[in-house]
Amino acid sequence: MILLNFSHPLSPQQLQLAESLVSCKFESVLEIKTHLDHQTSFPEQVEKLVSDVPLNSAQWQTSKIVVITPSLAAIASILLAVLHGRMGYFPAILRVKPVPGSLPPVFEPAEVINLQAIRDNARKVR
Repeated sequence: MILLNFSHPLSPQQLQLAESLVSCKFESVLEIKTHLDHQTSFPEQVEKLVSDVPLNSAQWQTSKIVVITPSLAAIASILLAVLHGRMGYFPAILRVKPVPGSLPPVFEPAEVINLQAIRDNARKVR
């Protein structure tokens, strides 16, 4: 499984927790620095971010991928739309949560969310 992290880097302990949540070891962890210019089009910048991920077309469509999205909703939404276009389905996401009382702020893996299953379930009430 490949972890695409568009958020805060994970410590080795956090990575172990993430692997336990997905029930497998990550063959690859790609930390994608996601700092966008608010004065420039977000879709163009997100397309560039995804284009720079070292996966080819076949890997996008056949690899098991889990994603940690950026925290800014607009960027996360655009990212998921771009990933759906490349993968042909919505990826699973790994939600991170702040550790209460941590200074500086620390984020830890919280749960895996199967977006495609949520989408498929929502179609039943269409």
